[in-house]
Amino acid sequence: MKDKEAVSVFQNNRVIISIRKNWCKACGICIEFCPKHVLMANEEGKPEPIKIDDCINCGLCELRCPDFAILVRGIEVKDE
Repeated sequence: MKDKEAVSVFQNNRVIISIRKNWCKACGICIEFCPKHVLMANEEGKPEPIKIDDCINCGLCELRCPDFAILVRGIEVKDE
């Protein structure tokens, strides 16, 4: 039986950041390229968006990840 893919999802009112834990090799490239220092390494060396409210949805972490382990999506806010 194949293990389920471990995905950690972090969200605020502007952005959703998904990290595929099984795909991440903890290289730290996403952490280094984040201009707002949103990502920090956890105890395994893998990224976690500790400062998600500072995320500007630039997508540099997603673009630079060699393992396609991180996904960043903005949340559309509708005017009422």
